Amino acid sequence: MDQTVSYRTGVVLVLVAATLWSLMGLAIRMLGDAGTWQVLFYRSLGMAPVLFLTVAYRSGWHPFQRIRAAGWPGFMGGAGLVFAFSGAIYAIQSTTVANAVFLFAAAPLFTAVMAWLILKEPVRRATWGAIGLAGIGMFVMVREGLSIGAGWGNLAAIASAAGFSAFTISLRWGRVANMLPSVLTGGVLSVIVAGIVIAARGESLALPPRSIAIAMLMGAVLLAFGLAIYTVGSRVVAAAELGLLSMAEVMLAPVWVWLILGESASIGTFLGGAILLAAIAFNAATGMRHRPPALTT
Repeated sequence: MDQTVSYRTGVVLVLVAATLWSLMGLAIRMLGDAGTWQVLFYRSLGMAPVLFLTVAYRSGWHPFQRIRAAGWPGFMGGAGLVFAFSGAIYAIQSTTVANAVFLFAAAPLFTAVMAWLILKEPVRRATWGAIGLAGIGMFVMVREGLSIGAGWGNLAAIASAAGFSAFTISLRWGRVANMLPSVLTGGVLSVIVAGIVIAARGESLALPPRSIAIAMLMGAVLLAFGLAIYTVGSRVVAAAELGLLSMAEVMLAPVWVWLILGESASIGTFLGGAILLAAIAFNAATGMRHRPPALTT
């Protein structure tokens, strides 16, 4: 535990981070016709410097030493984030924000299954029950997405959740306690991959200055700064509680686009989302008595 931050302060930091992340869908909506890879390029370009400075400060101004310490697991986790980031942007552009963020929320349950398959970590019976319930909620939302022509957006959201799970599994496999160097790697890889894809498709990086500014601020403030304060807060808040607190992101994201842009979602989306969130809340609440072994640096 980080003794320089109180539990109450840690909870506040996690909630502020979740609130910042909840604005991501609104920010992407405000980018208009910008393509997925253009958004990924400029958002990652804004994110990387902030994360680099954060890693540098927390490592006593030895950032490259901390990045090297993450090794291949950190690199593999960063690669998983490329899929997570790009999938999330495409999903929000292709379906409702509510539908996308509800499906993103399934990442912890995907992680449990992947940890069981890859790391041979046991899965609690309560978690299997939550996975089954979440599956029902996801089915309801995917079926709804197909009916409104947003099937690819739903699949991208699921792929994004799986990418975040791959990131988590890579860090657990490598016993990497500090996630920020790996996220920084993911940001740098995202810039490179997005640039390559844009060039290969013969597209342009040109966007209106306003769109570039929104995308870079999204990366620097909403994503990178949110991750930095979440990391500090997560050191004094139990993992199961983090899962519950982070649900504020899922609850708030549809509210912002409804209040500001008038975007709503279907009854089926909210029904499936409610089932999924109930499963996640149940898994987190029952997990408060079952903490995983601490990671070592």
